[in-house]
Amino acid sequence: MKKILVLCTGNSCRSQIAEGYLRHFAGETAEVYSAGIETHGVNPKAIETMKADGIDISAHTSNNVNEYMDIDFDFLITVCDNAKESCPYFPTQAKKFHYNFPDPAKASGTETEVQEQFKVVRDMIKNYSKDFIKENI
Repeated sequence: MKKILVLCTGNSCRSQIAEGYLRHFAGETAEVYSAGIETHGVNPKAIETMKADGIDISAHTSNNVNEYMDIDFDFLITVCDNAKESCPYFPTQAKKFHYNFPDPAKASGTETEVQEQFKVVRDMIKNYSKDFIKENI
């Protein structure tokens, strides 16, 4: 079974959304983890926007990348430039992928505008995740 790690800065939004979709699309064919360079807790708006698309990430936890140093990952996906630049050395031969998704946690405006930004980023990550599984797993 393939092992995938999704890495972001705080493991609160983008990496959590990606973990949810990668698990959904991979089913039993991959183990999916997410982590951050730091841990900021799972963003309630990320949980809400995923729930609106039928995926429950409410039980996810915000994890630090150092917790996973002993796992031999097959794939490492960074979902923001900061994580790509700050990613520690992994003693693994993981194939690395990168896509700098906008950070919905930095959205501003009315509640409706912020929700819309989360939805836009969620849908970008959903499409990326679907394609990633189709092409790599």
